[in-house]
Amino acid sequence: MTIAFLGLGSNLDGPFNQLTNAINAINTIPSTSLNQTSSFYKNKPVGPQDQPDFLNAVASIDTGLSPDSLLDYLQEIEMQQGRKRKIRWGARTLDLDILLYGNEVINTMRLVIPHPEMHRRAFVLHPLFEIAPEVIIPGQGPLKNLIHNINTDDMEKITHK
Repeated sequence: MTIAFLGLGSNLDGPFNQLTNAINAINTIPSTSLNQTSSFYKNKPVGPQDQPDFLNAVASIDTGLSPDSLLDYLQEIEMQQGRKRKIRWGARTLDLDILLYGNEVINTMRLVIPHPEMHRRAFVLHPLFEIAPEVIIPGQGPLKNLIHNINTDDMEKITHK
C-alpha cells in the first residue's frame, strides 16, 4: 500500500456537498482506504476571477492502485458528479488531483506528481499541513518549511467535521 494525498476542489452546484460526496466516493475505490480529510477551505479561484469562490480540502489515502489506475477512478468520480472540462482553471463541480503518491516523482503526458503547482497554493498546503505536517514534497522539501511563505489572506477555514 502507498500513502497518497488528494486535492479536492469545487465551486459549482453546492461545493460543500460536492466535496462531501467526493470523500464518500473516494472511500469506495477498490484497494484504497481513506485515512483522513482536512477541514474545508474557502478561497478565491486561480485563473479567471469571474467565478464563485472555491471550497478545497486534502484527503490522505492508502492505496494498492497504480497512480494511473487511481487517476482513472478519480476522473470517474468527477464525471459522476457532473464535471465538464471546458475552460482551464474555470468553474467546476469537482476537481480531484493526486498531489503526492508516496515519494514518487512522475512526469508523463497524463500525470505529473507531485502536483506541479501545489507548493505555491495555500489552499493545498494548509489543508495538507493540517493532516500531515511532516510531509516532504519531492523536489520542494519539507511542508513545514514551505507553509510559512504562503499568503493566506484570501482563505477561510470551514470546519465540517
